Amino acid sequence: MSDLHHPKPTKALLDHRQALAPGAEDAFRAFSKAVFAAGALDPRTKQLIAVAVAHVTQCPWCIEGHVKAARREGASSEEIMEAIWVAAEMRAGAAWAHSLKAVELLDAPKTRDS
Repeated sequence: MSDLHHPKPTKALLDHRQALAPGAEDAFRAFSKAVFAAGALDPRTKQLIAVAVAHVTQCPWCIEGHVKAARREGASSEEIMEAIWVAAEMRAGAAWAHSLKAVELLDAPKTRDS
């Protein structure tokens, strides 16, 4: 995938990013490795969470990377799609919940600023 807004993550770009801030790059990679290691949650579950979050944050690289990682960890197509639907519900649920603010304002007395 490559377009004006999402350049293809080539080896040259990755190497250049590493060269610009090697300490931060190395720290982030170590952090990522630690986060996705087995712990209270198994790596498959963590990858399913990452698939859901990637859809909410709308990161195309994260979607691609974490769907592939979830598959490597044994997640089924159905589990991945279900995680995506959980993300969709959570994103839609936030708009639904926050609509109460609009409803409250609709019933408020009109003022000069409204």
